[in-house]
Amino acid sequence: MSARDVAIVGVGMTPFGKHIDRSLKALGGQAIDAALTDAGLEKSDIDMAFVANSMAAVVTGQVSVIGQSVLRANGFTGIPTFNIDNACASSSSALSLAVQAIRSGPAETVLVLGVEKLMSSDRTKAYLALNGAADPDFIATAGIDISKESIFVAAIYPERLKRYADAYGLRAETLAQISVKNRTNAFTNAIAQYREPMTLDDVLKSRQIVGPITALMCAPIGDGASAAVLTRRDRTTKSQRPVWVSASAVGMGGSPEGVSAIRRVAMRAYKQAGISPSDVDVAEVHDSIAFNELLAYEELGFCEQGAGATLIESGATALQGNLPVNPSGGLESRGHPVAATGLAQIAELVAQLRGEAGERQVANAGIALAENAGGFSLDDTAAVAITILEI
Repeated sequence: MSARDVAIVGVGMTPFGKHIDRSLKALGGQAIDAALTDAGLEKSDIDMAFVANSMAAVVTGQVSVIGQSVLRANGFTGIPTFNIDNACASSSSALSLAVQAIRSGPAETVLVLGVEKLMSSDRTKAYLALNGAADPDFIATAGIDISKESIFVAAIYPERLKRYADAYGLRAETLAQISVKNRTNAFTNAIAQYREPMTLDDVLKSRQIVGPITALMCAPIGDGASAAVLTRRDRTTKSQRPVWVSASAVGMGGSPEGVSAIRRVAMRAYKQAGISPSDVDVAEVHDSIAFNELLAYEELGFCEQGAGATLIESGATALQGNLPVNPSGGLESRGHPVAATGLAQIAELVAQLRGEAGERQVANAGIALAENAGGFSLDDTAAVAITILEI
């Protein structure tokens, strides 16, 4: 099939944030209803579903059949339903499977849902869940209390930060500029978790987390859901304002050549779409910490290795720059309910390509890229998904 044979015709999201009293069923239902309304479709039009969740087994006690539980509670019956867990890349991985299902023939119109709860009265559950996204053998060598501390903060990020700083230098002010940019973008995003404006000084004076990373450079935990409806070309209508999936690539870490997982998956995605990094008009990247956005600039080929700081400081990735990154506010400000994050990126990019992003609209956006990654296995990011969309 060609790059214009599978379309996203509907997207929907809940606000991201603290929703202790709302269940997975309620959050998922809100996002599903919004996506179906956007697509102009009914529940009976859906013939397959992929439901992503990564943390519920620990936080809510729901070990399996999350998709069936959420969908049955919201009026679906009978359709094939697949539950997907791929760390922070869960819902973008589910999107990739939906594309494959449509292109190979088993389904014509597919619902993809990412739904997550991390907030509860017991904060230790969130730590246990998030630390479950790393190899337990690696965690055992770190010697931390996984109910009180993050393995990513304690062992993974410090090593990455040091390696990069030793090679290229790394200024806290540069990372703070990324955080301020993303918060500025989130100010006009009504469903972002944090929207209050902040300054470089606010970011730099917030609580130190590790090395140059401060609290306001980090994504918060939260709850939420996001959804998308995909269909075949011959099922689309002009009124649906279809956005085409020109590439969907998923991969895992580990390379004998030492090339990062994100770079390798991105190169596959560019090849699928028949484009180069310079063709991308707008991007949503996985800024779980501000440093990860800077790395993404380089790993996605938006600049040379070691030139990420120059790119952000030039203003190129700001909303009015020539390559706006994270117009939604990114994970740092829009929020990061783990399994809902990938489709939240897709929802933002669909709005951008349709010209429906309001005050944060990127001018003349025709090609968009989402980079969603998470987990840690042995010595690299565990799961990576790159999606390229075009109008």
